[in-house]
Amino acid sequence: MNRDESLGYLVAHLNQDILQELDSRLQLYQIDIKLWPVLFALLQEEGLSQTELSKRCDVANYTMTRFLDQLQAQGLIRRHQEEDNRRTFQIFLTPQAKAMEQDLVREAERVNEMFLGRLNDEERAVLLALLKKVNRQSV
Repeated sequence: MNRDESLGYLVAHLNQDILQELDSRLQLYQIDIKLWPVLFALLQEEGLSQTELSKRCDVANYTMTRFLDQLQAQGLIRRHQEEDNRRTFQIFLTPQAKAMEQDLVREAERVNEMFLGRLNDEERAVLLALLKKVNRQSV
């Protein structure tokens, strides 16, 4: 098998290109690319616990702690301790993060369009459907 027939190679190569492009755009907002999945998850749904965020972002809990510490230091999130469980914190975006939401999402959409723009509408729908089908998160 050559690399042009390897799903792993093609997906990894595409992922690298997408991440490089998104990273260059996020740097304009002083957002580290490693923090984007966490921030993006919170833009979709606030009030998640660290454990839930770890699962959604597919990172270890101790790694999530570091990411949340960085986001908190940047003033983008706040932790709220639950009254009934003192070991669990809910994570919320700050007004500063919410003010950047439209810009950040627009940058991500531009990156998507940059890569998906090479496809017509039908090809896009097929590609996304197939990726969802083989992706472990769709199970």
